[in-house]
Amino acid sequence: MRRPPRKEMAVKKGLIAIGVVLLGTFASGQRGTPPGPPKIAALIITGQNAHDWKTSTPALRKVLEDTGRFDVRVTEEFRGASAETLAPYSVAIVNYSDPRANPALRWGPKTDEALLDFVRSGKGLVIYHWATAAFDGWTEFEKLSGGSWRTGNGHHSARHDFVIDIKDPEHPITKGLKSSFPQTNDELYANLRWQPAGSYHVLGTAYDDHALYAARRTDSYAPQPLEGPGANEPMFWTVDYGKGRSFVTVLGHDDTNIVTPAFTTIFTRGVEWAATGNVTLPIPPGMAK
Repeated sequence: MRRPPRKEMAVKKGLIAIGVVLLGTFASGQRGTPPGPPKIAALIITGQNAHDWKTSTPALRKVLEDTGRFDVRVTEEFRGASAETLAPYSVAIVNYSDPRANPALRWGPKTDEALLDFVRSGKGLVIYHWATAAFDGWTEFEKLSGGSWRTGNGHHSARHDFVIDIKDPEHPITKGLKSSFPQTNDELYANLRWQPAGSYHVLGTAYDDHALYAARRTDSYAPQPLEGPGANEPMFWTVDYGKGRSFVTVLGHDDTNIVTPAFTTIFTRGVEWAATGNVTLPIPPGMAK
């Protein structure tokens, strides 16, 4: 058999060597590029609400998943859930209420305790908007909520544009945000029933202008007195519970409010903080200092 000329053999050896080097460089580069942080497993609990949970839930899920930071699942039937149900998740988001404290819509003692243990163990809970009206009489949930909408406590004027003022610029959720920014055509909750001072930490407020209340009150069950020209009302806050964390926001009445920069930025950062105790999500340029 004829042996290839030396020049031809040299070229082949050179090509093989180049291939080996390139392969090694590629493999090294792959090994040298650290993977991104694992996504945060989040569970949205919904399926019953006096507000339109069927449109708000997909909107909440989308704003979370669009950050690339979250892997979100949804359950529309949480009654009967257990510690095993919650075990895969780092944070649970409550978009649920039981109108008029209907006992048939309660989750049950086993599920109630599973949720409390979930947070006590170091996990996170997020209570969104009308979920502050849930579970009247469930003392521990009211502690997690910090402020609750109850008969005689909780009302709002007609939807309108208002300004949110940051009260703690050093908290991980709000650090780096502008000191104030607008929220568009939302409900401004006021006069909630609050837990003792010091058990919750207010991060942002908005001024509730009492001149905006018409003679007809939005809370038809129990019209509430208005004292003075207005008041600064908490819009989002935190609660420490055991080793875990609760983030509560009353912003975001429907899917049109959920997509505003104010809501999206605060909500996604609040969910990350509740899950981990830290915030890594960037602030959009229009919201940053």
